Amino acid sequence: MRVSTSGMFSSGLQLMQRLQSALDHTQRQISSGRRILTPSDDPIAASRALEIRESLSRLEQFDRNANIAQNRLSQEESALSSVNNVLQRVRELALQANNASQSNESRQMIAVEMREQLDNLVQLANQQDGNGKFLFSGNLDDTEPVVRMGSSFTYNGDQGQRFIQIGEGRQVPDGDSGAAVFFGIRDGNGTFSTSPASTNTGTGVLGAGSLVDPTAWVQDQYTVRFIDQGNFEVVDSAATVVSTGTFQPGDTVAFRGIEFRLDGQPQGGDEFLAAPSRFQDVFSALDQTAAAVELSVNDDVSRAALHNGINAGLLNIDQAIGNLLDVRTQVGSRLSAIESQVDSNAAFSLNYQETLASLEDLDYAEAISRLSMEVTTLEAAQKSFVRTQSLSLFNYF
Repeated sequence: MRVSTSGMFSSGLQLMQRLQSALDHTQRQISSGRRILTPSDDPIAASRALEIRESLSRLEQFDRNANIAQNRLSQEESALSSVNNVLQRVRELALQANNASQSNESRQMIAVEMREQLDNLVQLANQQDGNGKFLFSGNLDDTEPVVRMGSSFTYNGDQGQRFIQIGEGRQVPDGDSGAAVFFGIRDGNGTFSTSPASTNTGTGVLGAGSLVDPTAWVQDQYTVRFIDQGNFEVVDSAATVVSTGTFQPGDTVAFRGIEFRLDGQPQGGDEFLAAPSRFQDVFSALDQTAAAVELSVNDDVSRAALHNGINAGLLNIDQAIGNLLDVRTQVGSRLSAIESQVDSNAAFSLNYQETLASLEDLDYAEAISRLSMEVTTLEAAQKSFVRTQSLSLFNYF
């Protein structure tokens, strides 16, 4: 078979190009530290590496989301702490005003501070985060949640919560609506509330009530009507007598599974109402408590009205504090969940990075050894090619 000079040159050139390409590939692997430079180097590993990078990208986004939720919840917790301080201070003032040693003038001064605390509470309810968004407007975070018109308070937000994803299949709300924090509060003891009739002429003062038998409690409007100083009857909303009893000051009045203490001496015709608890807002509760503190005391009857008003206010404030505690517990649980999820995300990220390294990272010892071999092979091929091209039949004549 005859070998042409051009064919020999072409074959030799192709061989050296392949060797040079392999050498260049190895050099680029070493300089980049990556085994896979193009998907064709290892299609299966390249596909798996792409999936892992997407998973790492999602984890990074989850961490950014977690940071956003954590910042907003931390701001909410700070605001709720301030709200609790306001409610505790108003409660202290109400107890102070309920003392018989206070004069009308001193109670007026107490009421002034209570109303200042009420203004402070409205400002806290309308607090904004670092981005100028209202904390307690629900999904309507550009809308001021609480608007005051005299002694009336209106909520302009909604009851929604914005959920933020912080992990695969895990979301947390980044706040609470003002409806849940400030407006969804039951009056009285949370089951029923009591109040004296405005026409009472005696000195009866309502004490704390409790639900003693839930199975016997029938939600209805009940009226405890005193026939005389020592006898009373209880009628429901249909004017049906459901209970009767005798009375001494300080006795506990009990019927239909509920009971409440009654101090002082009611007069014949005096009435005390008991009804299922209704929802109210904390602002109105504080406003009504301040109004009760402002009542003038001129005799025993007006003093009883003062105590009844403040006692009712204290019950409502306690309900607001209890509701606030529930919300703060939920916020704390979310912050704990975020911290736990961030740690979990970090563990997953580390695992993914280790797997990605096993797929893509270069074995430097193997690569350097291969580089040395490829350099030697290329040099040998070049020298062989030089010697081959210098051969000629004329050298043998």
